[in-house]
Amino acid sequence: MQTVVSLSDLRRARQNLPGVFGLVPTMGALHAGHLSLVRRAKAENDHAGVSIFVNPTQFGPREDLSKYPRPLERDLQLLSDAGVDLVWTPTPDSVYPPGFQTWVEVENVTRPFEGAHRPGHFRGVATVVAKLFNAFTPDRAYFGQKDAQQVVVIKRMAADLNFPLEIVVCPTVREPDGLALSSRNAYLSSDERKAATVLYRALSAAKVAFEQGERGGGRLREIMTSTLAAEPLARPDYVSAADPETLAELDQIHGGVLLSMAVRIGATRLIDNFLL
Repeated sequence: MQTVVSLSDLRRARQNLPGVFGLVPTMGALHAGHLSLVRRAKAENDHAGVSIFVNPTQFGPREDLSKYPRPLERDLQLLSDAGVDLVWTPTPDSVYPPGFQTWVEVENVTRPFEGAHRPGHFRGVATVVAKLFNAFTPDRAYFGQKDAQQVVVIKRMAADLNFPLEIVVCPTVREPDGLALSSRNAYLSSDERKAATVLYRALSAAKVAFEQGERGGGRLREIMTSTLAAEPLARPDYVSAADPETLAELDQIHGGVLLSMAVRIGATRLIDNFLL
């Protein structure tokens, strides 16, 4: 496995990896969810690359950039064990050089949910992902369904800017009790960790209703909200039943639906979703 820091070294290394290339963009602090993306990229491509970059422009002023875990040595060992060919670990100054002033902004699909609660977040996400696509020139890029709105935003950005690649969306990886794997789970106390399963329970309750024929978006939102309300440590930011492509809230569901939520458990903000 080759690990590079500079963009010039990345491009040189990438030229020496002919054939179909798969990219897994990450912010490090890798867990089984990330490694499932890596395995998929390895299986479907001649070569697989990973970026590890804690992107400062997608963090808000009151968010956890300084506290975000950065176990680089451990991450690199995991990627080496997984058979990754190329890892890029750029510095913030190399991604955003002095005088940087060019941004990628995706409009409508960034406005609700995370976009409403984290202003500027998706501008940072779309910009850094566009830069990663330019740097690695992958044929496929792999993202987890857990970040459902991010997937919609990146698909829209890639289509609008004519990136010649396929966006591959992989299933959410969960703990045995249903909690979606996330680097932020490490912030939870033992009591908060138990309470955090309420996100999965709320989504599951709405899924059961959907499978039994419920097609009212408002009713599905009520089911999720009432389940969350039964957990004293849970404080929802939003609960949604939306169109999977436009992210517009649905009153009546005629096709698929994206159930999603962001919930604060103590000081930790967790997101989860089901795509039905």
